[in-house]
Amino acid sequence: MISVEGVSKRYGQVTAVDQLTFNVERGEVVGFLGPNGAGKTTTMRMITGTLQPDEGSVMLDGASVSDHPMAAKRRIGYLPEANPLYDELLVSEYLDYVAELRGLSPEETRSGVRDAVEETDIGDVFYRPIGECSKGYRQRIGMAGAILHRPEVLILDEPTEGLDPNQRVEIRRLVSNLGRERTVLLSTHVMQEVEATCSRLVILRRGRLAAEGSVQDLLSSRTGGAQYLVEAEGEGVAEALAALPGVTAHSAEQLQGRVRVHLDTGADGELRPDIFAMARDRGWTLWELHRERASLEQLFRDLTAEVSGAGDRDGAEEKAP
Repeated sequence: MISVEGVSKRYGQVTAVDQLTFNVERGEVVGFLGPNGAGKTTTMRMITGTLQPDEGSVMLDGASVSDHPMAAKRRIGYLPEANPLYDELLVSEYLDYVAELRGLSPEETRSGVRDAVEETDIGDVFYRPIGECSKGYRQRIGMAGAILHRPEVLILDEPTEGLDPNQRVEIRRLVSNLGRERTVLLSTHVMQEVEATCSRLVILRRGRLAAEGSVQDLLSSRTGGAQYLVEAEGEGVAEALAALPGVTAHSAEQLQGRVRVHLDTGADGELRPDIFAMARDRGWTLWELHRERASLEQLFRDLTAEVSGAGDRDGAEEKAP
């Protein structure tokens, strides 16, 4: 449904997107990840036709977005990170206005607004001024505006930014529901949202593709050995664990007479029998021992660590016309 082929975009001397290539299949919910300044927002704007690439092409269902921008926009719903709304309008007025901008007929407007309100569950604030709505409702209103023309593709840029935990859960559930009948590209820094909603990931680094694939495949391909958490009570726990062959012990914490140690190994072997035997032989009381599964947070850090904290390009993205 979405094909990004060798796309580059520059702002003066800054290269925001550099020879980027990836595909999104019809019906997928794809997490679009990367640190600040990785080029996510610029790429989303090129997919929606808001920006034109300097090189390469963006295809929507086989048709060039650059060659057919109006046709592409009719098939895409876009919720930008800023979520621009008119605070002085009622929610109902805003949705009618969006429908007018979309060129919908009166009948299409009525049915589109009705379905969008139902899908996003904003009926309680339909006749309320937008300026009086909570942040969570504002995000829902933005999504209603993005889907009322019944797009096949939905582009969401940080839809839960600034929300409290309860609101994040509500928006996460909404995105999952919207993804049942649409192709969704979701940009977020919240890994719980990715695990809960996305079938596949596209990860950027410095405007280039760092990795792509299913969540499970990317996690299983992670190198660097296994990690363990050990919590025990006894003499010399941290020192003895650190002395195990091929093991690095870190983050030792004292907890009411016990010690909790995180272990990293250079290989993907199995240490739990050895640790259990050590605890038995040394007379430790073993409170906890488990092998920690690979996490998306660690995978993200491993793939993007070299640019963490480098946000200069993000400023260029947001300030560029």
